[in-house]
Amino acid sequence: MAPKPKPSGAVLQARFLKPLRLTELRTAVASEYKSITIRERALQQYYELCPVYKRVDEVGVTGLTPKEFNIWAHSQCIRPLRQGKISFPPKVEREFWKFVDKENIVWPQPEKNPVWGKDKNGRDLGTYTVEEYETRNKKASQLVVLDIYHDQFLWLRDSAKEKGEKLDPEVIEEEKKRRKEMAALKHELYGVYMGPLAQDPEWDDIVPIPLDEPEDALAKIAYPDYYAEAVSYLRAVMARNELSQRSLRLTEHVISMNPAHYTVWLYRIKIVKHLNIPISDEIEWLNEVALSNLKNYQIWHHRQLLLDYYYPSIAGDESAVKELARSEIEFVTRMLEEDTKNYHVWSYRHNLVSKLGLWNIGELLSTQNLIEDDLRNNSAWSHRFFLVFDDPKLQPQGGDASAPHTVPDDVLDREVNYAKEKIALAPQNQSAWNYLRGALTRGGRPFGTVQQFAEQFVSALGQDAEDVRSSHALDLLAEIYADQGDRDRSRLALQRLGEKWDPVREGYWKYRVSQLETAA
Repeated sequence: MAPKPKPSGAVLQARFLKPLRLTELRTAVASEYKSITIRERALQQYYELCPVYKRVDEVGVTGLTPKEFNIWAHSQCIRPLRQGKISFPPKVEREFWKFVDKENIVWPQPEKNPVWGKDKNGRDLGTYTVEEYETRNKKASQLVVLDIYHDQFLWLRDSAKEKGEKLDPEVIEEEKKRRKEMAALKHELYGVYMGPLAQDPEWDDIVPIPLDEPEDALAKIAYPDYYAEAVSYLRAVMARNELSQRSLRLTEHVISMNPAHYTVWLYRIKIVKHLNIPISDEIEWLNEVALSNLKNYQIWHHRQLLLDYYYPSIAGDESAVKELARSEIEFVTRMLEEDTKNYHVWSYRHNLVSKLGLWNIGELLSTQNLIEDDLRNNSAWSHRFFLVFDDPKLQPQGGDASAPHTVPDDVLDREVNYAKEKIALAPQNQSAWNYLRGALTRGGRPFGTVQQFAEQFVSALGQDAEDVRSSHALDLLAEIYADQGDRDRSRLALQRLGEKWDPVREGYWKYRVSQLETAA
C-alpha cells in the first residue's frame, strides 16, 4: 500500500488558523454579552460559529437546503477525520479541507451544552453571568500565580536547609501573607479550608492527623473547621512527643477554643515541665484563662499540678513560700468574688492550705468574711470547718495521723457559739446547722448539749398553737430525744416534719420513723 501523502501547506495552515479565529471570535462575542449567563452565551456562540447547527435544531436535517446539508455533512466528518477514525484518499481530503476553509466551518467545533461544573455552594457555573464567570476566572488565575510563588518559596527553603542556612525573615513573612491570600481564594472558589496553621510555614513539617470516625457513626460531631485543624495538628505533635515552644503555643490555641479538653491540659503540663517554663509565666497566662472560664475544672487541676511540681523547689525558702501563698490566695479571693460558691476554686483552696500550711488567722478571717456576706455559702462553711478541725496542730504528738484530732474546749466553744450566732440570724439556714452538728461530733460532745438552744425554734409541738421556725432544729431535736430514750417525742417530731414542716421529704421522715421503731 502506498504511503499516505502528507497534507498540503494550505491544509496545515487551515488547521492551525481556525482555532485562532475561534478565540478571537469568542473574545468579541464575550464583550457583547456581559449580562447573560455563560450557558446562554455558549449557545449563542455555538449558533453564530455554526449557523447550520441552528438550522438543524429549527428544521431538522431533512429540512436543510442542499448547500446547508453539504456544510453540515462536512462538519460531521471533521472530528472523526482528525481523530483518525475515518480516512479519505489524499485528493478527496484536500478537497474536503478546501471546502471547510471556503465555507468557514469552525473547528475544533464547540460543544453545544458543555458541562460547566458547580461552585462550592453547589450552584451550576453555567448559571453565572459572563461578568461573574470572568471575575471567578481572574481569581482562579490569581490563585495559580500565588501557587507558583509558593512552590518557589518551598524550593528556596529546601535549598537553604541543605546549605545549613536560614531564610530571610522577610521572605517568610511574604509567604505568610501569600498563604493568607491563597486561603481566602481557595475558600471563596472551592470551599477548601486552609486554617492558620496550614498558612504558617513553621508547621509545614507536620502532617496533621484528622479525626478518624467510622462512616456509619451514629452521631458525628460537626467540629468547626478551625477547631478540627488545630486538634489534628495537636494529635500529630503528640504522636511524635514533640515538647517544644510551638507545641506549647498550639496547646494554648486549642485551649482558647475548648478549655475543657482535658487531654491538651495534660500534654501542656508535660511540655511545661520539659521546657522548665517559669511558673510565674504559666500562672499569669492561667489566670486569664481562669477568669474567662469560671466553672472549668481542668484549669484548677492544671494549677494543682503546677503547684505540686513547683513547691518542692522552694519548700526550704520561707520567703518564697510566703510569696507564693500570698499571690495564690490573692487570685483565689478574686475568683471567689466572681463566684463565691465555685466548687473547683474551693477545692484548690483546700489543697493550697494543706500544701503551704496556711492554718492561720488570716485564712480563717477571709473565710469568715465570705460567711458574713452570705450565711448560706455552704462552701465557706465547709472551708471553715476544714481550717478549724483539720489543723495539724490539733493532732496529738506522736499520735496516729489518721485518728480524729483533739479539739480544745475553747476552740469548740468558739465554733459552737459562732454557729449559734449565725443560726439565730437565719434559723432555716441548713449550712449553719450542719456546721453545728459537725463541730459537736468532732469535739466529742453530745447533741443534747444544745437541746435548749434548738428548742427556742420549736414551740407547742403537736398542739394547735404549734410553731416551728426551723425544720433543721426539729430534726436535731428528734435525734436528741431518741438519744435520751424519749421515742414518743422523737416520733412526734419526725411525723410533724413529714406532715407539715418538710412535706417534700415525707418519705424520708417516714423512713426515719421506721428506723426509730426498729431500734426500739
